[in-house]
Amino acid sequence: MRIAVVFPGQGSQRPGMGRELYEQSPAARRVFEIASEQSGRSFTQLCFETDEETLKRTENAQPALLTVGYAAWEALREALPDFTPDYLAGHSMGEYTALAAGGVWSFEETFYWVEERAKAMRKVADRIVGSMVAVIGLDAAKVEEACQRAQQETGEIVTPANYNAPAQVVISGTPAALERAIEHAKALGARRAIPIAVAGAFHSPLMNEAAEVIANAYRSATFRKPVIPIVSNVTARPMTDPEEIRAIMSRQIASPVRWQESVEWMYANGVDTFIEAGVGEVLTGLIKRIVPNARCLHVVDPKTLEETVSALRGEA
Repeated sequence: MRIAVVFPGQGSQRPGMGRELYEQSPAARRVFEIASEQSGRSFTQLCFETDEETLKRTENAQPALLTVGYAAWEALREALPDFTPDYLAGHSMGEYTALAAGGVWSFEETFYWVEERAKAMRKVADRIVGSMVAVIGLDAAKVEEACQRAQQETGEIVTPANYNAPAQVVISGTPAALERAIEHAKALGARRAIPIAVAGAFHSPLMNEAAEVIANAYRSATFRKPVIPIVSNVTARPMTDPEEIRAIMSRQIASPVRWQESVEWMYANGVDTFIEAGVGEVLTGLIKRIVPNARCLHVVDPKTLEETVSALRGEA
């Protein structure tokens, strides 16, 4: 059995996330305590009691998802101290959780850089109005065609942002360009267009300014060699060299997420079990569409933690 642990990204957040793990796992509880100490605000209140609209804000969603994802990772390691997966990966923001789990940064360092990333993204999103929409039922080439047509007609930006799974591509851009791209996508055969719960046109050229701010900040950051290979959103291949990680993460927010290709690469390299750690089952749904034969496990609450531990011990 070869295993990858994967962490969800922005758009997966929901009120109440992480509460049961916090209540039952000392390791998970400690992660929340560190987040609260470092930020100067209560992360139990943010994750457990905040309304959906407040939690959606970039400066809230990103550190909250990091905290919940890393708490799930720590709860799993608490239950299975000798457990080491073959690969780590995270979707967009979730890639930062993978950096912490892989030892590139400590949780405290990761938390700091995630807050800095969120600030940079929020500044751009406040000034440049944009959003993201999932296009369902259309292959990637036709989604790209719809975006190209929309850009030509509007003179504004809309591009594929997340290559999530077969016939599911998220596009990112300005409102006018998004609207036109959706019209073209539906004319080309798309079944649905679903808005994503984010506050900006992430993973598109509209985030170039934020990427520059992040790249400048990362010049002073210490990147360590990961103890577990981390499959990159940008390249869909493992990142192992600290300077390579610095370069890739500097442009991540303005680059498409190649999630389908990442999962296919891991599966082709022997991964047969994926564990989604954090909140929800968004990545599990995508993975099942990409590689239907893969086994998917979860760590989102004590029940799924127990089920995953049993499966890893060969009891299920």
